[in-house]
Parts: sequence; C-alpha cells; structure tokens
Amino acid sequence: MNLFAQIRSLILTTLEGMVADGVLPEGLNVDPITAEPPRDAAHGDMATNAAMVLAKPAGMKPRDIAQALAERLSMDARVTSAEVAGPGFLNLRLAPSVWQGIAAGVLKEGVDFGRADLGTGQKVNVEYVSANPTGPLHVGHTRGAVFGDALASLLDFAGFDVTREYYINDGGAQVDVLARSVYLRYLEAHGQEVAFEDGTYPGDYLIAVGQALKEKVGADYLDQDEGVWLANVRDFSTDAMMELIKADLAALGVEIDVFYSEKSLYGTGRIEAALEDLKNKGLIYEGVLEPPKGKKPEDWEPREQTLFKSTAHGDDVDRPVMKSDGGWTYFAPDIAYHYDKVQRGFDALIDVFGADHGGYVKRMKAAVSALSDGQVSLDIKLTQLVKLFKNGEPFKMSKRAGTFVTLRDVVDQVGADVTRFVMLTRKNDAMLDFDFDKVLEQSRENPVFYVQYAHARVASVLRKATEAGIAVDDATLGAADLSKLDHEAELALLRKLAEWPRLVETAARSNEPHRVAFYLYELAGEFHGLWNRGNEDGSLRFIQEDDAATSQAKIALARATAIVIAAGLGILGVTPAQEMR
Repeated sequence: MNLFAQIRSLILTTLEGMVADGVLPEGLNVDPITAEPPRDAAHGDMATNAAMVLAKPAGMKPRDIAQALAERLSMDARVTSAEVAGPGFLNLRLAPSVWQGIAAGVLKEGVDFGRADLGTGQKVNVEYVSANPTGPLHVGHTRGAVFGDALASLLDFAGFDVTREYYINDGGAQVDVLARSVYLRYLEAHGQEVAFEDGTYPGDYLIAVGQALKEKVGADYLDQDEGVWLANVRDFSTDAMMELIKADLAALGVEIDVFYSEKSLYGTGRIEAALEDLKNKGLIYEGVLEPPKGKKPEDWEPREQTLFKSTAHGDDVDRPVMKSDGGWTYFAPDIAYHYDKVQRGFDALIDVFGADHGGYVKRMKAAVSALSDGQVSLDIKLTQLVKLFKNGEPFKMSKRAGTFVTLRDVVDQVGADVTRFVMLTRKNDAMLDFDFDKVLEQSRENPVFYVQYAHARVASVLRKATEAGIAVDDATLGAADLSKLDHEAELALLRKLAEWPRLVETAARSNEPHRVAFYLYELAGEFHGLWNRGNEDGSLRFIQEDDAATSQAKIALARATAIVIAAGLGILGVTPAQEMR
C-alpha cells in the first residue's frame, strides 16, 4: 500500500484523459513525473512536477497545464484541493479519510507494509566486510558489516533476490605473516621465548591458536625449517581466524550466505579464464604505462607490462594485471573474482569497501563493465572511519588485539542493537563519532533510545488496554472507526506512516540504508509529540476511559506506528524494545 504511488497513478491516469481530450499532445514521456511530499508541509500533503516536466515537450506554459490538471484532480474524492504554485508546481491536499485508511492498511499488512516489488526478483550480490583473515574484526569492519548487512536486508525488503558474500583475502603475503605469527605462539606454547619482529602480529588473540596448533601437531614443527610447516600452519591459522571472524559477526547479528576464498582463484585457471575473456574483447595488451603523477621523468623506469585497457570502460588509466616477473598483480584476482560473480548470473553487484579503497572504484567498475559487456552494474560503497570516544576522551586501544579496537570491544560495551543502529545514523561516506556514553543516554539526542522508546511506549499502551478489557488484536483494531483520528497531531503521524513505502523504495534505489534510521527517528518524533500532547489534552490519550470504540481507533494508530518501527528496525537488524529499563 504505497499512497504516493497511488496518487502518482491518479495523476498519470488524469493526464491520459487530458491527452484523449486533446488538451495535451500524444507521445509525452511521463516517466519523470513524481508525487512526493512538498518541501514545506504548509503547502499541502503532496506535490507533483507534472506540469514542469511536460511543458516543453507539449509546447505549453507549465501553469496552464497545472491549472487544467488541478481542475480534473479536484474531482477525485481523495483530493480536497489542488493548488498551482510558482512556475507550475501543483500542491495537493488529501481528505482525512485517505490518511485514516493508512492505519488500517498497516494493521492488515503487518511488518510487510512497505515491502516493495521494486527489485522484481533481480539477483543482487552484496559483498561486505571481506577483512584479511589475520585477526579479529576492528571497529572499521564493524561499520562495513552493519552497513552491508542492513543494505542487503533493505534490498530484500524492496523485492531483490539478495546474496550476502564475504571475500576471504587468503591469497596474499599477509597470510604468510599470520602463519609466522602463529608459529611464534606455537613456540611460546612449548615454553620458548619469542620476539615479534618483521611485522608479525603480536595480539593476544593468537595465543589460543598457537596452543591449538601445539595440541594438533605436538613437537613436530619445533626446530624445523619454514618450508616444512609454513603451508600447513597458514591453512590452520586462516581457518582459526575465520572461525573467530564468524563468531564476531554472529555477535553483531550478521549472517553471510557465501564465504569465497581468494586462494581458490590461484592454480585453478580462474584468473587465466577471466583475463582470456578480456583478451578476446581486445582489452588485454602489452604496453608501458605513463609515469605516475608527481614523479619526475628521470625517476621513472618504464617497463613493458601486461595491461587491462580499463580506460575503454571509464577508468583514468589502464591497469597492470601481470608483473614484469610474471606474477599476478593484486588486481588480477580481483578481476577473476568479479568475473565469477558475473558468471553466477547476478544482475547487479555491490561492494562495500573501507574508505582507504577509494582508488579501486573506477578500475573495478571498468572491469565489471568489460566482463559483463555493460550488462551488470557495480556500485561500490565506501564506509568512512569511526572515531570512538568514552568519558570525553578517545577510546583506548584493545589489549587483546594489540593495535586496534575490536568489534567485540564495541558490542561488549553497548550491545549489538545499539552498535548497529548508531552505525547507521550517518551516511556511509561521512565520518562517524561513536561516543560510548552518549549512545546509552536516555534522551532525544540518542536516536536509538528515542526510536526504541516509541516502540516500548506502544507496547505499554497495549498491555494497559488489555488489562482494561479492551480488545487490541490487529484485526479488531483494523476494523475500528478510524474517522475518530481527526486531530492534526494524529493526522501528522498518519502522514509520516504513509511515507514508509516510498522511503523503502527511495533508500533501495540509492543503496542507502541510513535513510531508514533517519525515517525511524522522525516517525518516533511524531509519535512522542502526540504522546506529549495527550499529557495536556486528555482527548488525545490512546486509552479513553469508558469509551472502548475511541480507544481502539487511537490504539490502532499507536499499533500501526509500532509495526512500522519494527519493520524498519528489522531492516537495520535491531530488535524492537518491549520496555525500557
């Protein structure tokens, strides 16, 4: 039940009538026409740009089109007034019954209210986290995990067929460093003193892994050359780290459908197959790159390399895929991995990267465009850094990790629900301040509390109504006389509820789940405002003494609000609160 889509459909049908009557010429493109909330709520309930869009192709003045459209729309029972504004915008006011019907619609559809068919079942792969398997997830990974997981849920809610994926970076030199670090802990487990040098990882989290290795192989690797144990310890360590990472993700409420190993690309012909595909398209060649910006020509050593002609697909420069020594560049397995995604039949790909991966965006988009012949889109979302504070000071480093604050540090401090909601209170590419004190504060300034408090207040109303003998099941509430919801504060809340289906589609189109968090905060604000008015005006209280019929109408509005909050929190991966403590 998308009221904005319904009114847009009414506008388009009315325009068809104007074409049939000769008021407008045939063949006009109506796709850009919208029905949306006006920038200023005082101007009306909805606004449409129809006249502005059609004026030039119709060869008419926008105000003339708007006036003719207004006269016809005013004949619809749902429209109480249609006013032309400015150069030709059209502001509409809708009958109270339209808004009152929203509550009934929410109660009928439940948490599926707002669920859309925007995606029409298209297959979308959302890859996120994809951290090196060398240690526990840190706070930066936390933001990417929450963002990716919420985005996947949003797209699912909007009708896409979503696969959540994690790319295990287990094919590079960093896993050799991990293996050497675990070997040092293995030696420690045997009572030897060790020193962490050459970039090895000193975090305490590897102590248990070293002990587990000892329990598995005993003394077999003591005093042995690296060539004897490196490969086996690498596999053992990677598996152990992935178990740790999966446990961290579970603590945050993140579930991944597919874990894809980078190592599986090597020695299997997959990299070669991807590059052969590009070669057959004339996009692989031997050449010399221009010197990078900022370097003097005499400092540049030109050498012939195997290059991907990424400039043919929008990149700034062509990219090497093979080193001069014959080894693959890091970009080659990335190409192969995305080639595999294309081959798996996804219609769209989304990669969630950290802020330090900005340089990868154009080359990866070029690769996917080339591999799919422009048929598969790739959207890369960069998540900015998170700054942690406690007691007004930057949060100290984690002893367990050695060098950074872990995901578990954050979740253990404030819980998964608070962590997830707060991580979505800023757009992904904006810096986020995470203050451990403020996120637990019980005030309007704390968005997660403010939204949860609204849901808990509704739960309290339902409990009290039940104790008073008032039936509050959704079927009964949906059948209540909702015309009793005629106060402006009640209608304002209904209008905000009506925005939810449109918000879902808007957020899904732009791959921006933070919009859901913003909307929930605004919805909670409307609800709390109505609640507070009830403290002064008894007629606005949800339970009206000795008037079950009016109570049920008002409780229907409260229950509808809770349903939408629960649906939105479900997308964010947050459990709705039944009471606040």
